[in-house]
Amino acid sequence: MTTTAGPTFTAAARATDLTKVYGQGETMVVALDSVSVAFRRAEFTAIMGPSGSGKSTLMHCMAGLDSISQGSAAIGDTELNGLDDKRLTRLRRDKVGFVFQAFNLLPTLTAAENITLPMDIAGRKTDRAWVEKIVDTVGLSGRLAHRPAQLSGGQQQRVAVARALASRPEIIFADEPTGNLDSRSGAEVLAFLRSSVQELGQTVVMVTHDPVAASYADRVVFLADGRAVDDMTGPTANSVLDRMRRLPGGSPPLMRGANACR
Repeated sequence: MTTTAGPTFTAAARATDLTKVYGQGETMVVALDSVSVAFRRAEFTAIMGPSGSGKSTLMHCMAGLDSISQGSAAIGDTELNGLDDKRLTRLRRDKVGFVFQAFNLLPTLTAAENITLPMDIAGRKTDRAWVEKIVDTVGLSGRLAHRPAQLSGGQQQRVAVARALASRPEIIFADEPTGNLDSRSGAEVLAFLRSSVQELGQTVVMVTHDPVAASYADRVVFLADGRAVDDMTGPTANSVLDRMRRLPGGSPPLMRGANACR
């Protein structure tokens, strides 16, 4: 299955015939098999598939965190193929935001300092008005002076998301961002990702195994056996769950506790 752009399609990131192979000979594993997909600007997309389907590998390749065996990937108008380490590092710093299961906050810094840390390291001036807007959207105005140990898991992840947004990246890649959170905290983070798209015009691509998490997205791209096999707009938890059941090698993921009614 190929998900491509139409004439008026504006892509924040795209992959064309992207293939990723690990190992050689008898130990060779094809993690991605000629995947073509594009992610629209100002849209929230979830990537789903059974374990081993290649969803995290796709995100890592498209974010420039892993090399590509064949095909191509681009962030905006910049092709990742052929970029040396220095230019790839600059692209990730300037155009891509990352959110992972682990919050990756520095324990000795306050929430405010963690949010602006990437720009401070890069020597870039912080847009205070933009950061204040993000902080208001995420609801952390009263917690900025607190260090990570003084914040709940949900608050720490919201700091991590705010940090990813602070530099106005072309796109945010989130790999199982609610995986270490309870249902309530996970719902808070997903609602913030949703509002960052609706209110701030951000582009978010999220890898998840959770149908409820996927229901916060505008669109879901399904992978199986390293290939893109389906594409759904306007997902609900039940429609995603039903589609997951029918994927090759798919087994029904469990809906997470209090969020299952969404």
